[in-house]
Amino acid sequence: MTEFVHLHNHSEYSLLDGHSRLPEMAKRAAALGQPAIALTDHGNVHGAIEFYQAAKKLGVKPIIGVEGYVAPGPRTERNSQERFPYHLTLLAQNHTGYQNILRLVTRGHLEGFYYRPRFDRELLEEYSEGVIVLSGCPSGELSRNIKNGADSLIDETIGWYHEVFKDRYYLELMMHEGVPGQVEINKALVELSQQHGVPLVATNDSHYVHQEDGPKQDVLTCIVTNSQINDPNRLHMEDDTYFIRSSEEMAAQWAEIPEAITNTLAIAESCELELEFGKTLVPKFTTPKNETSMDYLRKLCFEGMSKRFETPSAEVIARLEYELDVVEKTQFPDYFLVCWDIFNFVNRRGILSAVRGSAAASMVLYCLEITQVDPLQNGLIFERFLNVERREMPDIDMDFADDRREEVIRYCVDRYGRDHVAQIITFGTLGAKAAIRDCARALGMDISVGDRLARLIPTRLNVNIQDAIDETPELRSLIRSDANSRKVIETAQGVEGAVRHASTHAAGVVISQEPLTDYVALQRSTSGDDDAPPTTQFAMKPVAEVGLLKMDFLGLTNLTILDRTVHLIEEHRGEKMGVYDVPLDDAAAYKLLGEADTFGVFQLEGSGMRRHIKDLKPTSIGDVAAMIALYRPGPMEEIGTFIAAKHGRAEIAYPHDDLKGILEESYGVIVYQDQVMLIAQHFGGYTLGEADILRKAMGKKIASVMKAEEEKFTKGALAKGYTKEAADKVFRLMEPFAGYGFNKSHA
Repeated sequence: MTEFVHLHNHSEYSLLDGHSRLPEMAKRAAALGQPAIALTDHGNVHGAIEFYQAAKKLGVKPIIGVEGYVAPGPRTERNSQERFPYHLTLLAQNHTGYQNILRLVTRGHLEGFYYRPRFDRELLEEYSEGVIVLSGCPSGELSRNIKNGADSLIDETIGWYHEVFKDRYYLELMMHEGVPGQVEINKALVELSQQHGVPLVATNDSHYVHQEDGPKQDVLTCIVTNSQINDPNRLHMEDDTYFIRSSEEMAAQWAEIPEAITNTLAIAESCELELEFGKTLVPKFTTPKNETSMDYLRKLCFEGMSKRFETPSAEVIARLEYELDVVEKTQFPDYFLVCWDIFNFVNRRGILSAVRGSAAASMVLYCLEITQVDPLQNGLIFERFLNVERREMPDIDMDFADDRREEVIRYCVDRYGRDHVAQIITFGTLGAKAAIRDCARALGMDISVGDRLARLIPTRLNVNIQDAIDETPELRSLIRSDANSRKVIETAQGVEGAVRHASTHAAGVVISQEPLTDYVALQRSTSGDDDAPPTTQFAMKPVAEVGLLKMDFLGLTNLTILDRTVHLIEEHRGEKMGVYDVPLDDAAAYKLLGEADTFGVFQLEGSGMRRHIKDLKPTSIGDVAAMIALYRPGPMEEIGTFIAAKHGRAEIAYPHDDLKGILEESYGVIVYQDQVMLIAQHFGGYTLGEADILRKAMGKKIASVMKAEEEKFTKGALAKGYTKEAADKVFRLMEPFAGYGFNKSHA
């Protein structure tokens, strides 16, 4: 049986110059019985982690690489001759090679960017260890010299790469119809291999997975180049061979040069890259007097407690001690100290801030003046944020006045170093409406065809074309009756969801102990600000999976407005107050809310919410929080019950009398995930840490896990003296709410 490994492959992360989805690439290699496959996107490693995991899952060896751009001269030169850099295929042979590719790609983006992210020979030599180099496609330096008949440059090029990369340098053969000079280049490469003793290797420059995907790639190219498929002069691939071909096809194509096939296996066998996931790479906080991080955190917390509480109760002290014990056991004191350090700066500078999510349930964070909500007074559960049973990195989502967010990021850069702080990338994809409009244009159809079809797609988050077809009779009818509409829809479904562009995430920031390029490649921020920190080439999920500390720094206009309002009050009325000094029992404020006078009020200004808040006539902050939590698909069905019970128009009903203490604040309606956890604790004998695991399992609806949890809940309820019928009833009631219930701290 012939064996072959594809070493030159583009995915959708070549940004519309690739149609291949990463899992499909791995699946194709596995189906063909190929032992390994490489990823070599244009100038980036965006897909490296997802690709690595997808291939490993299928038992295929992942080879991480890049099709890089080499500047003809120094990478810092910017002139017309530098607009067309040479292509070069690089593969990571081991972990050192992987890190060197991350560094090469980073410096190409940050130092050498001119139309393309370019590195030069100086960087290639500096980062050569552990990197395998293939001479590249017809746009490579060697191929261009061959086409130009530059004999002296040919020898110099081969000599330099061979000297730097030793036995890790190969001459790359590929064959696609319509590529100018391809036959002549291949003939010359075979001769040069013999003359210089540099081995040959065959690749196929795949841009899509299956041969029938060729037209989809053609449409993507038209979208990115703003051209139409009926234009013979458009940029396109001349044939449909740019797919992941079988080993037999590749062997037949290179039957006269069998070593070009066997060398793909030799390269794959020499590549051994093992990436670790699940680590926590939190920066080590430098404490004064060489105290341990835990001792220093404890000291700061008790100092803060004395400021927050005139006479701390035994309950407050016990809660703080308990939380500190959990922080120590989960080994996250440095994370809390880094967050304290950021908020210490924020509070000193008077930057208005807030914290979203389960972090508001922490007494530690309240004492550190990171949060402004007393978790005991508001009945917030710490285990929803951090617990020993679920050892996941805590996640503190931070909001800042949007006109001062950059100050916070600059502080982090100054404090932890420019090589240690970056923003996080995000990727825009072709949504249903955009795919339809773009495909109609690429197919050369009148703009009205795309517009008419796009308007029939429901306007909601994450809707796809198939959903729209299933839900919309008019769209189905149009597809059946009109050939142009049918062609647009079929084409759009072929490219829907493809990665279209990269941008800087609105909130994501990463801070590292070691230089970031040990773990991730970087590129310029898309903000247009040359002084802005760079952006990671991995999105939020892979950044977390490699263990880096990701933080959410969101700039909120609402906080800016509130901050300016406070200053205007002081300026015009002479009254100095803070946003968090506003009393929460002001009857006049609740009267305004009950009249739906909520224009400009965060979360309460939509027409649907105004209708409900008017019916509710809230009299406490708890009422407002509950309404925000209920006003979402699913829980929305309980709004009427909640309002009727509050105003005595309906009797408050509890699933069991023993749950009254948990559900009284929400008039018998389960509103919060926290209530689900408390019910599991009270009724099923769970610890709160175990209850949080139950909550997550219910949310994900994994059948095998749910069955085990139901058995555990029933067993615990029986042990506490409840009947099986009561246990079943309560479990069934909890189940849907755990999935769509709201986090009380967040509300």
